[in-house]
Amino acid sequence: MQLDCNGKLLDLSRPQVMGVLNVTPDSFSDGGDFFSPEKAVQHALDMEAAGAAIIDIGGESTRPGAAEVSVQDELSRVIPVIEALQSRLDVPISIDTQKPEVMRAAVAAGAGLINDVNALRTSGAVEAAAACGVPVCLMHMQGDPRSMQVDPRYNNVMDEVRNFLLQRAEVCEQAGIPAARILLDPGFGFGKTVEQNLGLLAGLATLADGPYPLLVGLSRKSMIGKLLGLEVADRLPASLALAVLAVERGARLIRAHDVAETWQALQMCVALQEASRGSQDG
Repeated sequence: MQLDCNGKLLDLSRPQVMGVLNVTPDSFSDGGDFFSPEKAVQHALDMEAAGAAIIDIGGESTRPGAAEVSVQDELSRVIPVIEALQSRLDVPISIDTQKPEVMRAAVAAGAGLINDVNALRTSGAVEAAAACGVPVCLMHMQGDPRSMQVDPRYNNVMDEVRNFLLQRAEVCEQAGIPAARILLDPGFGFGKTVEQNLGLLAGLATLADGPYPLLVGLSRKSMIGKLLGLEVADRLPASLALAVLAVERGARLIRAHDVAETWQALQMCVALQEASRGSQDG
């Protein structure tokens, strides 16, 4: 359960927090907050100190309706931040991108995991990821960020998401990416209604029971706003509840904006899991 992320280890023997660092002007939650390299670097260091086991850096928003970003613009946003952080962080850096060119440049600059919302379906992405030699996270998304929330439909959301992710994992293994370097993400909020998201969460254990560690991103999601009528800034308590529910169903990595609070919540999950194992061993 230890992943070698370009020389830095990510220990998934217990649930961990992935800290979100959006180097974008338009992300749904914190767009523009860390757009300058100086603010981005400091925020990454703060998240590590708060308990993040890995920092996920993205230079292109994937919120519903987000505009595409050119390769050059994305590179200019993320590479200076990765270069500034790779020697200052003890934890690995993840690059959140769909573009093969960005994957290669980011790993060369020090990133140790490729987190792709498109599950390496972009032309050349699987080959680039295999050549980079780092772990990958494959996410399910119906459609693309510009259209994914326009009437998403499934016959059985859990079965379709699981089958898609396992098929993508098989493609990766055939391309030379070992199974031990593959993580899966069901893609909450990416081409799913509130009811479909809840169905995914309810059945998450069936995906977590497979051979690949599970990454889950539920932090500040719009499903919380739709269920509770809350603005993005007011969604922390519900985000923590969803993180705990995901860990109880087998998730190993929780992608979160609020690292300190999420880390504390996960420590309670870990304490209970360890106590339960201890009572069983006794």
